[in-house]
Amino acid sequence: MFVFFFSLVFILSVHGVQAAGTITVGDSLSTPNGTDVVVEGYIVGVPVGIDTVEQSSFTSNYALAVADDASETQVDDMIFVKLDSEYRSEYGLQNNPALMGTKIRVDGTRDDYFSHQGIEYVSSISKVSSDGDGGDDGGTYTGSYYQGVEGLTGYALKQSLHEIIDDHTELSYSNVWDALRHTDEDPSNPNNVRLLYSGKSYSKYDNGGYVDDWNREHVWAKSHGDFGTSMGAGTDIHHLRPTDVTVNSARGNLDFDEGGSAFYEAPGTYYDGDSWEPRDAVKGDVARMIYYMAVRYEGGQGELDLEIADYVGTSGPYLGKLSVLKEWHAQDPVDDFERNRNEVIFNDYQGNRNPFIDHPEYVEQIW
Repeated sequence: MFVFFFSLVFILSVHGVQAAGTITVGDSLSTPNGTDVVVEGYIVGVPVGIDTVEQSSFTSNYALAVADDASETQVDDMIFVKLDSEYRSEYGLQNNPALMGTKIRVDGTRDDYFSHQGIEYVSSISKVSSDGDGGDDGGTYTGSYYQGVEGLTGYALKQSLHEIIDDHTELSYSNVWDALRHTDEDPSNPNNVRLLYSGKSYSKYDNGGYVDDWNREHVWAKSHGDFGTSMGAGTDIHHLRPTDVTVNSARGNLDFDEGGSAFYEAPGTYYDGDSWEPRDAVKGDVARMIYYMAVRYEGGQGELDLEIADYVGTSGPYLGKLSVLKEWHAQDPVDDFERNRNEVIFNDYQGNRNPFIDHPEYVEQIW
């Protein structure tokens, strides 16, 4: 009985656990089977056996070997990624030998493949462009989600993206609480959420309307379109984030711009009578949420037509300031927290994505 109980506890403790943030191949090799992981590494070959990886003259599109070093030859330092049918034509090395050495991000579940440490049940794969500091430029989501927008710019691109991300699964406002506990989980503490403007880590269940609670901030202020908390724009978690109650109140419905007085409860934040400037680490996050809203809500089927203005002091379904948001988007590139959040919203809640996290270049192509 004791052995059975111990085994059951162990199984429950590892199955379905969500790894916090992106991890290396080295870390993934010691991660228990059944754990959901997001792993970055370089494509180094095709596994065809427990200790055999083809690194040239590829004969299969069914799996990839991935490692932390693009020149890795030791199989023990590789993880095997099983490619289901939807990824084989795009990532299989038999069809795409030029992908050898490409850095990718894989979202899936740890599960042995060929009796070797592996990843199966893959939900997304994307290419990652490395920079000199070991970060990246946001990568590019290379699945079929954005099929058909190639070569489009301006209004045509905006409309095509709208059609792709439209008609998402809508949440009730009460369900937003639980969603944010998942989407905004602190990677360093799974019991907490990370607050947008202050960057503080708060207990997931210290939410509500009291001064020391966190609540649901509408980054596109709900009075800019008068959508309130109704299902649709009012509950779209692509722009709803946990913030301290006091900070949320201070931001109110201000446009986004630079300058003003420092706001002591959110270090690095400034505000004045008509604008709010968030801390540097989330300036790009804010910009990309605003871009998403302006594309998702285009006035069809009785919905609002939200638009970004290049001034502050806006009213109606407008929010500013476009030129500053573009600067913030460039200054603060997409990071792992945003990518993970985008995946969670897509896979677990709304079924749609923020295009400007997946393809940062769309901003300049539209605006």
